[in-house]
Amino acid sequence: MKRHAALSPSRTNDFKNCPLKFRFRVIDRLPEPPSVEALRGTIVHSVLENLFDDPAMDRTPDRAQALLEPAWQAHLAKAPESQELFESARAMDEWLASARPLIANYFKLENPSFLEPDARESFVNAVLPSGLAIRGIIDRIDRAPNGQVRVVDYKTGKSPSPRFQDEAIFQMRFYATALYYAEGALPARTQLIYLKDGRVLTYDPHPQDIDSLSMEVDAVWSGIRGRIDSRDFEPKKGPLCNWCHFQDICPAFGGVPPQMNDDGAKQLLTADVGNAS
Repeated sequence: MKRHAALSPSRTNDFKNCPLKFRFRVIDRLPEPPSVEALRGTIVHSVLENLFDDPAMDRTPDRAQALLEPAWQAHLAKAPESQELFESARAMDEWLASARPLIANYFKLENPSFLEPDARESFVNAVLPSGLAIRGIIDRIDRAPNGQVRVVDYKTGKSPSPRFQDEAIFQMRFYATALYYAEGALPARTQLIYLKDGRVLTYDPHPQDIDSLSMEVDAVWSGIRGRIDSRDFEPKKGPLCNWCHFQDICPAFGGVPPQMNDDGAKQLLTADVGNAS
């Protein structure tokens, strides 16, 4: 049986930022070149995940730094093409070294010796009351002795200014809602740990977040379905265009997009599990 689709917080934000970019990524599945920034994030996440395999008192800054090279080698064993992102061995070594301050900053924000995560890199799948499937990958879930849950997500970039925090908080509200419908309990706290500038963004979900987030995501889904029916996903110009790989096929920049992938659209519609035939 083929797995049904689902909306994630990142893809939901893609649609809100630019419906056409959402189409290119989710429906057409057009390839995008990997970035060294995203790759660094992957390796640092692996280090912080693997750190908790060690006994509590061994989770030291030195131990975390020692995990960096093995994490990179393990990644290369699965994806050797990642080496092609670097023009020389020296450039690759300098890039890998740039992950070390991020790992060091983690220890300024938390003491992992005092933590025993309930889950790491946890896939959470849920269905909203409307029948729409949602999912996410949560970096860490902590569970207190009294049962209260904390959701933690690591970010290797800089923390957003207050003016731009809504998108970050949306991600955490999304995770809280997914956990609520998957497990029946609302997390007591969510945290985004920004390793580049050593800051933590904390948001404590409210019960009303469940209904408001569900309605917000349902509205996004309605917009997606309408555009699939009309076959018209419009571009939306904004600051993020400066980093978009799809400019050459974007009408906003004089490009011509390819025809929408009908099979991709059909697969995406399986996210509406409440109306699945």
